[in-house]
Amino acid sequence: MITETGRVVAVRGDKAWVQTIRASACESCSARSGCGQRVLASASSGRANQILVSNHLDARVGDEVTVAIEESALLWASLLVYALPLLLLVLGAVAGQQWLPAQDAGAIAGALAGLVAGFGIARIRLRYQDEALVRSLKIRRLPAQ
Repeated sequence: MITETGRVVAVRGDKAWVQTIRASACESCSARSGCGQRVLASASSGRANQILVSNHLDARVGDEVTVAIEESALLWASLLVYALPLLLLVLGAVAGQQWLPAQDAGAIAGALAGLVAGFGIARIRLRYQDEALVRSLKIRRLPAQ
């Protein structure tokens, strides 16, 4: 499971908005001085994110909680958002080239159509799976310090 600590900032019925501060893994890495990822991470470090989770703990505003998600759920969402549009872009380019073999315009049009279709399918699928994704996020209340 992938976990992140956050604070409940709002409660709406049986759902809670949890705010997390993204921490960079670069601080604990032994190769941090020679890695280009550190530069990219430093540009976005400290940015707050808000996540909607199912509030089965009856957490209140201000409570510190740990949010967790299964690696498989994150993997499937990543594949849907990144791999599907890319796959349809390539298939569209091949189909477009077969449709108009003498011109690159067919491949370009097919690639664009495939890319748009891939993002459209991903958007529709995520819209219907939004509730399932909210249910896949688990929260655990942290003890008071």
